[in-house]
Amino acid sequence: MTFRSGMVAVVGRPNVGKSTLVNALVGAKVAIVSDKPQTTRRDINAVWTTSDAQIVFTDTPGFHKPTTLLGARLNDLVGDAVDGVDLVLHVVDARAGVGRGDAYVYAQKVLPTGAPAICVVNKIDQLQKHREVPQLAAAAGLGDYVEVVPVSARLGKGVSYLRDLVMDRMPEGPALYPDAEVTDQPLEVRLAELVREKALAVTHQEVPHSIAVVIEEMETEDGLTSIHASLIVERESQKGIVIGKGGQTLKTIGSRAREEMELLLGGKVYLDLHVKVLKEWQRDPRHLERLGF
Repeated sequence: MTFRSGMVAVVGRPNVGKSTLVNALVGAKVAIVSDKPQTTRRDINAVWTTSDAQIVFTDTPGFHKPTTLLGARLNDLVGDAVDGVDLVLHVVDARAGVGRGDAYVYAQKVLPTGAPAICVVNKIDQLQKHREVPQLAAAAGLGDYVEVVPVSARLGKGVSYLRDLVMDRMPEGPALYPDAEVTDQPLEVRLAELVREKALAVTHQEVPHSIAVVIEEMETEDGLTSIHASLIVERESQKGIVIGKGGQTLKTIGSRAREEMELLLGGKVYLDLHVKVLKEWQRDPRHLERLGF
């Protein structure tokens, strides 16, 4: 029996639904999801394995015009992720409308790869019927794609069809990851990202962009995993917002994160969260290094 395997880069502007799509394609929560732009800060490999194929989808940060050193480094990650892939999925947002930002991504990150590309027109469920055809036509006009596929990653609509198209384009080759593996992310990174996801959900304005999370310590004993994590912000005023009145906001972040951690780890979790200030960490090379960027 012929076995197929390959690498697929998932690229696009911030907030077009790349992470939601990747999770839907592999059928597991591998990447955190938020309605805040630039949620994804790492290249995340998500693995879909069947008896005769394995596809590695690389979720990438939203490609944008950076205003911080962090933003510039995230753009560099996108360039690394598309290098040498077998296929590119260029995700666009039908609800927001296909436009110049999408054309910029195509010109800068899709076309230079030389790899075949599929344009994935996401959030199609949020369009009125009369707007669907114009958005698909606009997507097709962005560049030379092998397919233009409408999907709703959130509802799973069109996802299995897209996966089949991807599978058909994978070359023959051995599996790149063990059968049971769904991601290459270290466990501590996945846990830290769950905390950040919950923090993004309850904060607003400039605060979400300033949040980072570090797992300081983790140990398991008698079926209980104790996790001590630091939630990093850039200013004292942001620290107050994240903690909230009477500590309520931080308690909400912690309880929501703990629930998902217990699902991921399959056991009870004690989560100890503290908020720390690292001034202007997004612009400081030393702080970025410490935080793993």
